Amino acid sequence: MQAEVVQRKLCLSNFDCPACRFDRVLRRVCDENKNLIKQGKIPKGKKGRLIFWKDKLKKQPQWKRPCLYHMKGRIDFRACNREYKCGDCEFGQYFNDQYTVHAVVRPVGLIDIEGIKIPYGFYLHKGHSWVRVEEGSEVRIGLDDFSLRMLGPLDQIEAPLIGKTLEQNCAEIIMSRGSNKAEVLSPISGVVTAINPKVREDGSLANQDPYTDGWVLRAHAKNLRKDLQNLMIGGETKDFFKAEVNRLYRVIEDEAGPLAADGGHLGDDIYGNIPQVGWKRLVKLFLHT
Repeated sequence: MQAEVVQRKLCLSNFDCPACRFDRVLRRVCDENKNLIKQGKIPKGKKGRLIFWKDKLKKQPQWKRPCLYHMKGRIDFRACNREYKCGDCEFGQYFNDQYTVHAVVRPVGLIDIEGIKIPYGFYLHKGHSWVRVEEGSEVRIGLDDFSLRMLGPLDQIEAPLIGKTLEQNCAEIIMSRGSNKAEVLSPISGVVTAINPKVREDGSLANQDPYTDGWVLRAHAKNLRKDLQNLMIGGETKDFFKAEVNRLYRVIEDEAGPLAADGGHLGDDIYGNIPQVGWKRLVKLFLHT
């Protein structure tokens, strides 16, 4: 849209173009037009006027060509002097490394199930970890609201060090509260590229903001598409969490009778308020470790 290839189109996927169906369709049409021109033919109709956004911007004087990160709204105006060959751009590589580690995109909306918050666009693992796809095969991983409410405020959350390998469904993250520890299954396979030092020092930050500032690690996924097929998103998460909340209610009632909850919703610290349910029991039943 900024290159004036299309009249109006807003991005809803955090500029993750490889995962965007609209971008794939647009590229295919532009490829077809380019091939027709090479054959000496003139593309027809509205689609025939489409060209790649990079090709359109290259027609501008160099000083007027906006850097990709300016178009994404992440920096003030900066001219591109690499003809949009971002893979070879030292500034782009440096900025991307710094930005993607620290920038956290806030969920567009939240689903509320019995007081448990689930963000739209996040993939959920049955062991109560989450995945948000960022750029390319980079993902951000954290712990969901259910597990954090169930186990209560944490002292720290330990993630594998940068460079370590993750395997989907293997225990990779450790949550600590006093002498109690709980392992969390990794939702994807990949290599750790960044960790959140804040939750390592104070795990309760995840309890306060599980889907943004409380993230645990970033990773480069080995086979992202395959891994995501084993996770839940959208309507699947609603059914799953309703069943999990009901299971948790039954566990509590077995030990302590009917749960006194705020407004009929789960509280913020189930284990802390009802320790007789047992830390190890909760971890085994709901985190599957």
